[in-house]
Amino acid sequence: MSTSLDAIVFLASWMYVSLAPYTKVEESFNLHATHDVLMYGVQRESLNHYDHFVFPGAVPRTFIGSVLLAWISRIALAIASKLTPFHDKVDIQVMVRLMLAGFNASGLCLLRRAISRRFGGPTSVLFVILTLTQFHLLFWMGRTLPNMFALIPANLALYMLVDRAPNSTRPSKENVHRAIGLLTFASVVFRAELALLVGPLAVQAIVRQYTSIANVVKVGLLTGTVSVVATVLVDSYFWQRWPLWPELYGVYFNVLDGKSAEWGVSPYHTYFSAHLPKLLLSAAPLSALGALLDSRIRSLLAPYLTFILLISALGHKEWRFIIYMVPAFNIGAARGATWLVTRPKNSLFGRLSFLTLVALIAVNCFATFLFARSSFANYPGGAALYAFNRMFASEDNVHVHISNLAAQTGASLFLHSNAPPFLPGFDAGHPTNWVYNKTENLSLRALTASKQITHLIAEIPALDSAVMDSWSPVAVVDGFDGWRLDRHVGQAFKTGVGDGLKALGNALVMLRSEKLVILRRKS
Repeated sequence: MSTSLDAIVFLASWMYVSLAPYTKVEESFNLHATHDVLMYGVQRESLNHYDHFVFPGAVPRTFIGSVLLAWISRIALAIASKLTPFHDKVDIQVMVRLMLAGFNASGLCLLRRAISRRFGGPTSVLFVILTLTQFHLLFWMGRTLPNMFALIPANLALYMLVDRAPNSTRPSKENVHRAIGLLTFASVVFRAELALLVGPLAVQAIVRQYTSIANVVKVGLLTGTVSVVATVLVDSYFWQRWPLWPELYGVYFNVLDGKSAEWGVSPYHTYFSAHLPKLLLSAAPLSALGALLDSRIRSLLAPYLTFILLISALGHKEWRFIIYMVPAFNIGAARGATWLVTRPKNSLFGRLSFLTLVALIAVNCFATFLFARSSFANYPGGAALYAFNRMFASEDNVHVHISNLAAQTGASLFLHSNAPPFLPGFDAGHPTNWVYNKTENLSLRALTASKQITHLIAEIPALDSAVMDSWSPVAVVDGFDGWRLDRHVGQAFKTGVGDGLKALGNALVMLRSEKLVILRRKS
């Protein structure tokens, strides 16, 4: 049973990678850094080929996660290539993301085992069920956001805090120190906001006498110093700027200099009123029930709730800044769900409790289905470039310009299938002299005037009829716009229950529209 639950978590995370293999612009730094480490190596003379010197982004990010992911992926690719040869670089992108998803799944599986030891087998099973029926955690933990690299040590830290005997009143001193060390490392290297979790956790450990102030300071200083030295050495090398501590630079840029406000400012309550409900779905009320019933859950969630209260003071808010909270709240929710499902079934209250849990999980499944369907259709750039590579696979000397929308919605370096660089020993099996051009701010007239450009992947609204005489549309790629509720469902029920149920299955209609067009220059 235990192994089966772990396997389901792995398979679910890998399924999302397979069904949505393309990426968005916010994932691009780490994805392209991993690409460059894989393809070019890490020698100093290779650095000038790296993508981050062309598209550096608003703030520098660490290379530590990308380097480790590239090295691990290289081993996995070497093993997988013995079974089946790789003929397209997009397969390498999928493998890279499978590795990241696998590491995050491993953390969840370790955590599930700790939950089983402390709260019992039924609670660990319900933890898995709730996690599987939520969308964001499993879908995103195979995506190369810095937050998903930070999620690995964050989940390991939570595992350290949970892993103890059922009646133990405190975690071991060693586990507390490891948890503080892991979160300190993650906040120094990957995501600085995790410092707002280290603080409350350290205060709780001292107040409840899990450890001493001296030990907390010692662990924090030692781990912090090692982490700072590591990130400064590694990232100064890859960015060719000395000294560089990316997360400190990010804190100055986004918080002290207030630049994050340029991406939008939300009210203080947004994490509680919008982001947590979206991330947790029915686990939100269930975690409240678990905290009400079990003092162990209240103790566990206290630092995480404090973290959300602290980070809410920052104006710019995104759900991914609090993604680390989801497993902790799911533990509380699983405890609440266990209470509901174990009420005696010979009473009305017991039967209603069980049905309530079933209904809540059903709501999760429905919401996750909608989130997944919309997300699968939300990468038109990746779909367009993949289709383009297939359409013109036999042609030489192709020079394609990729529009901004295409670049932001999936047209990553791994989809430059017919142009170098390639992994050593990689058998392309198709032309390798193409040019993929992502030069920004070029009008359609300028692209038309540039005769070396043979093809375009252009945005539909950007098309200019005055120059379309030079281009032939080859294919159109659509994308997700939203959902529409069909209001004729009620009328269908008036004609009969059968007609009504049939109409109910199509009550929600996905809205799609044309996003990108593939153009070929006319002879």
